[in-house]
Amino acid sequence: MQLANVLLVDDEEPFVQTMVKRLTKRGFDVKYALNGHAALNALAEHPNIEVVILDVKMPGMDGIETLREIKSRLPLMEVVMLTGHATVESAIEGMKQGAFDYLMKPCEIETLVTKVEEAAARKRAHDEKIEEARIKEIVSRRI
Repeated sequence: MQLANVLLVDDEEPFVQTMVKRLTKRGFDVKYALNGHAALNALAEHPNIEVVILDVKMPGMDGIETLREIKSRLPLMEVVMLTGHATVESAIEGMKQGAFDYLMKPCEIETLVTKVEEAAARKRAHDEKIEEARIKEIVSRRI
């Protein structure tokens, strides 16, 4: 099974460094950003990213704002929200804005890995459907 290309977005650099190591060790290709604006730039630079792991509470552009912007630019991008400051309201808002799921920090690495794999599988399935539709459209034009 192909492991996901992931973008980890969190303003806590020691947490980011630890998670990059842990996810990379499990076979993921991990890029990271330390704020929402850097995340948007990273997504533009790395179009092969399939899943964003996004912290909710960040200074400046918070996770919910970043999620909204990601979804407006890349509607099929899968985003797993991650926070140590969970509230029911932010969880509901994240899900309304299209987050794939919502996990509490600290979460078990295996739980995060499972969620990322599920999100990547959904992203790939969407991408395959789009590609199939494009092929059908091209073929139908030639007939």
